[in-house]
Amino acid sequence: MKIVVLGGTGLIGSRVVRLLQEMGHEIIAASGGTVDLLTGRGLSEALQGAQVVVDVTNSPSFEDSAVLNFFTTSARNLFPAEIAAGVRHHVALSIVGADRMPNLGYMRAKVAQEEAVKASGVPYTIVRGTQFFEFIGSLADGGTENGTARVSNILMQPIAADDLASSVGKIALDSPTNGYINVAGPERRRLDELARELFRARNDPRQVATDPSLGYFGGQVPENALVPDGNALLGTERFSDWLARSYPKPI
Repeated sequence: MKIVVLGGTGLIGSRVVRLLQEMGHEIIAASGGTVDLLTGRGLSEALQGAQVVVDVTNSPSFEDSAVLNFFTTSARNLFPAEIAAGVRHHVALSIVGADRMPNLGYMRAKVAQEEAVKASGVPYTIVRGTQFFEFIGSLADGGTENGTARVSNILMQPIAADDLASSVGKIALDSPTNGYINVAGPERRRLDELARELFRARNDPRQVATDPSLGYFGGQVPENALVPDGNALLGTERFSDWLARSYPKPI
């Protein structure tokens, strides 16, 4: 089967590409060098003969208007090209709880992307994933000042990038659901707890100060915004196991 992975060189995309290649499928890892979603350059060539498209792209800018423009413009170029190529399944990676955080510009843009997928006329599955383990450090770094990382105690159910990519790859091989599938990690944890464990594992001397007022990316969101509101496919790797694998102790 020919599968095009848009964003195929990124954190999730590269893992999806490797998984599907190992299963014997013909994979096109489309990235900015070969395909430009904002102009449509290279789309027709990449999609020729493709049965499935997996979209794990992300905006190069997280500024509110820029990210909204990226996802909406990409959709206007992508879906007519998919219809012309006869694509039978579009898989889009979105975020658990995106529709519960309308005060965050990035989440509004992801909802706009989801709506474009649903209106595209291409059979689809929208995969809503939780935050990656690999993302916890960035959240802590963003709130660091004078040796202290100020982070909120927002409830999360984060997942290893490998587990999320595995679910995305398997969903791509299934029939379209024309609906949503939630994918999350195996346990619910507080962000401040995760940051403290991460710092201990990598011998980071910073202290973690819990500040509930920070919410998520500086915006207040509902308590359950970042966790699945129903059934979800669960990854198998716990955060503690991921830390042990990522930051092994010297023998």
